[in-house]
Amino acid sequence: MITQRRVTRTQKDNDGDILALCDPRQYWSPVEKNDAIRQIESGLYGYYVDWPDGIRTEIRVVQGQKGKYLRTDKDGTTRNNLDDLPNC
Repeated sequence: MITQRRVTRTQKDNDGDILALCDPRQYWSPVEKNDAIRQIESGLYGYYVDWPDGIRTEIRVVQGQKGKYLRTDKDGTTRNNLDDLPNC
């Protein structure tokens, strides 16, 4: 079984791209984007967000025009809801 890590914050660059996943109460935080991508793809760890409205969403790896990135789809829109989390 994959160990699941809860994400409560994200580190973003000036364009809003996710650079790291965070939960300040955890020893592993922050984990850089490329490390999280490798961990998810290898099955070592999974990452998820528990939203205030009770919805839990898994963070997944997506192939974009500029390479792989992390996203979660909470509301069925095409925007990345990880952007909605507070900064690390």
